[in-house]
Amino acid sequence: MEHIQPQPSAAAATLDLSVGGMTCASCVMRVERALKNVPGVQNVSVNLATESARIVATGGEDMALRLRRAVRAAGYEPRAESAAQDEAAALSPWHGFGPVAIGLALSIPLMAPMLGDLIGQSWMLPPWVQLLLATPVQFWLGARFYRAGWHAAKALTGNMDLLVALGTSAAYGLSLWLWWRAATGEHAGHGMVPHLYFEASAVVITLVLLGKWLEARAKRQATSAIRALQQLRPEVAHLIDARGKESDVPLAEVMVGDRLAVRPGERVPADARVLEGQSEVDESMLTGEPLPVAKNPGDALTGGAVNGDGRMVIEVRAVGAESVLARIIRLVEDAQAAKAPIQRMVDQVAAVFVPVVLVIALLTFGGWMFAGAGVETALIHAVAVLVIACPCALGLATPVAVMAGTGVAAKHGILIKDARALEIAHRVDTVAFDKTGTLTVGRPVLTALLPAAGALANENDLLATAASLQGGSEHPLARAVLTAAAERGVQAPPLGAMQAMPGRGVRGEVNGATWAIASLRWCRELDAMPAEADIERLQSQGATVSALLRFDDAGSAHVQALLAFADEPKPQAAEAIRTLRARGLRVVMISGDNLRAAQAMAARLGIPAEDVRADVLPADKAEQVSALRKNGHVVAMVGDGANDAPALAAADVGIAMAPSGGGTDVAMEAAGITLMRGDLALVAEALELSGRTVAKIRQNLFWAFAYNVAGIPLAAFGLLSPVVAGAAMALSSVSVMANALLLRRWKPKHQQQQH
Repeated sequence: MEHIQPQPSAAAATLDLSVGGMTCASCVMRVERALKNVPGVQNVSVNLATESARIVATGGEDMALRLRRAVRAAGYEPRAESAAQDEAAALSPWHGFGPVAIGLALSIPLMAPMLGDLIGQSWMLPPWVQLLLATPVQFWLGARFYRAGWHAAKALTGNMDLLVALGTSAAYGLSLWLWWRAATGEHAGHGMVPHLYFEASAVVITLVLLGKWLEARAKRQATSAIRALQQLRPEVAHLIDARGKESDVPLAEVMVGDRLAVRPGERVPADARVLEGQSEVDESMLTGEPLPVAKNPGDALTGGAVNGDGRMVIEVRAVGAESVLARIIRLVEDAQAAKAPIQRMVDQVAAVFVPVVLVIALLTFGGWMFAGAGVETALIHAVAVLVIACPCALGLATPVAVMAGTGVAAKHGILIKDARALEIAHRVDTVAFDKTGTLTVGRPVLTALLPAAGALANENDLLATAASLQGGSEHPLARAVLTAAAERGVQAPPLGAMQAMPGRGVRGEVNGATWAIASLRWCRELDAMPAEADIERLQSQGATVSALLRFDDAGSAHVQALLAFADEPKPQAAEAIRTLRARGLRVVMISGDNLRAAQAMAARLGIPAEDVRADVLPADKAEQVSALRKNGHVVAMVGDGANDAPALAAADVGIAMAPSGGGTDVAMEAAGITLMRGDLALVAEALELSGRTVAKIRQNLFWAFAYNVAGIPLAAFGLLSPVVAGAAMALSSVSVMANALLLRRWKPKHQQQQH
């Protein structure tokens, strides 16, 4: 898992590195410190749950090598595991269980005397048998703790491995000393067997290994969303050559522009558009949309979707890293590798955790010795303190919840780009929506073209001129003009010099004269306003009004026609807004339309008139969002276009809509959350999932701290044996993982209602 992603700065690059051998939050701190000491490194984020490091650095081609050396020098193993290995591991639920099974086989006989005491039986094993059983566990299965603990000690830091190595070594060494004393002391040769603690050292190591194995299984479950997405890529594609002959080629050899055949039941191999055939396509793994979507010639297809019962011929539009599926996987990986803001507090605790535990263990030993308990009792209680301390639960509490939350979100069509957005979204109290394409269908139609008094051309000629001006534009209103011209069979004349005026309109040369399609704002600036009565009548119906202007030789503009456009609200928009307002959220609509038209649409959607921001230029949307954030309000901005990107970035949480699984790259990059289909109900669902994930983070941190705050004093006062302490330590990490994985059961409420 090692790849470089280009960044806006040409001098800096982001490198992801897998790191093996990390066991607790202290390990995270050590790896981060080692990587930060490499010259050229600007920023480092290490994630325990994904066992990965993300480094932003400048430097030459040898930077990756230097980073790997730094990780190895710190006592950890830089890895570059293949996806195939990861998937193979995930397929076997017992992967990695071998050491645990050996530990159990060797430790259970050592536990027999303890079990026998419960039923009045004496099953005490001879000391030499206990030694033979415990030694392989201590020095073979437990070798990983010695290696990692030694690296930590050399670096003058501590980690979970050091605590386990010290605690179990003390129990093992105490057993040897007690056996030697019994064999050479005054009772030697009388057959008296002292109580030894071999079972404590062996069982603790076995329980910790069992806990680590359960953690690894849980991590594979938490990352199942990424593996499921990776498996959407078919291995081969059916390439159609110039003669129409089909041949199977590896997916890696498919290029943009290739024609491919997609047979019934197959996955679409790449982003494409339909050339021939009709079918229904299941895009649920990409968008969360449960129902198949009809596809006809000209429609877009997303790679990874499942074809229905129709055969299609498609033209490839994007492959590899540029495909929608690759971007989705990249976003989910980024989110799962990122460190949530709350993790900073945990890192500060982890930095001092192990040294504090070592001091408490020494004080425990000294306190029991001072109380006259003897070396054996004092040492066993100190061992219990070392063993029950659990920095691994602290390190896993936040990242595993983030992994589970982002994974289940992706499954339902909600892509969370970073952990910060996930952590903040539940605090949102104001949701601002862009109007066109977000709250509305985004396919406005030209409902009226009213020639002005004294117009120099008839209605069809005016429509032809308007179509000429809009010929090169992708704006929804431009498409409406072109569609109306096509429906009437009007031929647009050639367009000369053209100038786009963002937020105002377009100006160009048509048939030797200068014309413009202008917003009312631009009309006012040009002192060329249409009749107010006509404007009011159209706007009261919710129409967006523009004017067709002609400039005379002196440069003055004259109104030639009014153009009225109508756009319908999305079918689920009103219900989605009701849901948000029912949760106590303020809903604001931001529109470039004039106030009357915007308020007419807001009334249909259930948005109060006072929460409408009208006549807003694209460049000014970010200012509107910043104004809403004043006085401590937490604002989410929802938009779908490139001109929404500044506003998405200005919000506390930017939410980009990606209709039909496509979306706008610029909006997706600016937003913290991307909705993979244009269903506005997902806005409330994203906010709710954020709340659930943060709740899991807090629960996990509570239990991680509670285990240590309660367990360490109990062990220090002699109320816990090392075996019970070891079990509690293993259970703490497993319970944190299991609690976070409950998030995988989450489903959007509106889907539950449908079912």
